[in-house]
Amino acid sequence: MATPLGLYTIRIRGRLGVTALSAFPSMASELRGGETVLTGVVQDRSALFGVLAQIEALGLELLELRQITGGLGSPRFGDDSSPASW
Repeated sequence: MATPLGLYTIRIRGRLGVTALSAFPSMASELRGGETVLTGVVQDRSALFGVLAQIEALGLELLELRQITGGLGSPRFGDDSSPASW
């Protein structure tokens, strides 16, 4: 069963350059201190694992993966939730 569409934030150690960020074209990036935060809509579980595989393939250090609560049509869209559990 596919995980439904969701908004995710992904914290990565280090400041990603333009080349590394190009590996995540559907995600917005923000630099926060010594970290890069990627935010974007992920279509399903398979797409989420694809993003995580890309992080691993680039040798990046994943600090946090967080699903934002509220659906795309929900008034709570953009609220933070607890980190995603595996």
